[in-house]
Amino acid sequence: MAWKGIWQLKKLVVSYCDWGGSSRGIRAFIESNLPAFKDSNPQLEVITELSRGQHPCLKAFYKNKNERVVCVKNLASEDVLLHATRLRNALGRKVKKLPTRHVTKHPSVQGTWTTDVRF
Repeated sequence: MAWKGIWQLKKLVVSYCDWGGSSRGIRAFIESNLPAFKDSNPQLEVITELSRGQHPCLKAFYKNKNERVVCVKNLASEDVLLHATRLRNALGRKVKKLPTRHVTKHPSVQGTWTTDVRF
């Protein structure tokens, strides 16, 4: 995703095995969809990495020094493309949990309503 006009994803590493069955979909992705993905994203450095005996994964490196790793074991070529575009569209921030589910300026005096109230 572009934040202030700058794409946040710097580098995408496609790691796969050349003989493993779990890498079948990512090998098809490299042959068919990866060249078009590279052409449509010139700001992105895409590297293919051969790692024999390992399950395939996508490693994303962002400008804020964060990295994400997504396992694409036994996925089809279209699903690998979907994961690659999701990594490209992400900002690279850590997931932050909100403190409470219900936020209000005027909390109830009686307390928060729940479904397990017995009369």
